[in-house]
Amino acid sequence: MLELVVARALYERYPDLAEGKLAKIRSHVVSRASCAVVARELDLGRRLAERGSGIVPDDELARLSKNRNVLAALLEAVLAALFLEHGFAEIEKAIVEAFNDRIEYAATTHVDFKTELQEQLAALGRQVSYSVLEVDGPPHDRKFTSAAVIDGDQAGVGVGPSKKAAEQEAAKQALEKVRP
Repeated sequence: MLELVVARALYERYPDLAEGKLAKIRSHVVSRASCAVVARELDLGRRLAERGSGIVPDDELARLSKNRNVLAALLEAVLAALFLEHGFAEIEKAIVEAFNDRIEYAATTHVDFKTELQEQLAALGRQVSYSVLEVDGPPHDRKFTSAAVIDGDQAGVGVGPSKKAAEQEAAKQALEKVRP
């Protein structure tokens, strides 16, 4: 449902953008990272901590209420419950409002360096692959270091809270080396 709401908002807001660009923006807006940002803005972590007391140990609840994946899943569950209770038409506007900053950010900021790198390299007959160089931290708070490898040569290294985020950073560095 979230993808439908965002796709419709993008189509209405940016009717002249190419379908591929709209798809990239939509993908970023509905990503786990964006959902976690919106969940934080809506203070869902605090609400989970307040209402979850006694279900799990308090230290575990405090950790869960700040975890990006938990916040994203919590937001998706809230949206599903609202949809089931009130229907699509009643909640669509509120969802667009909640995600408006994410839509604006994705529409005005370059957010997918991996795709751009792959497209540029394909035009040159070259390829990129990614490898995880290091994983640090406890399971609930990992830090990944990944490398973008172009034709066997390390072209960029990125660090992030997920493998995907680290790969995006590595691709960003690699793009700087292959751009004309």
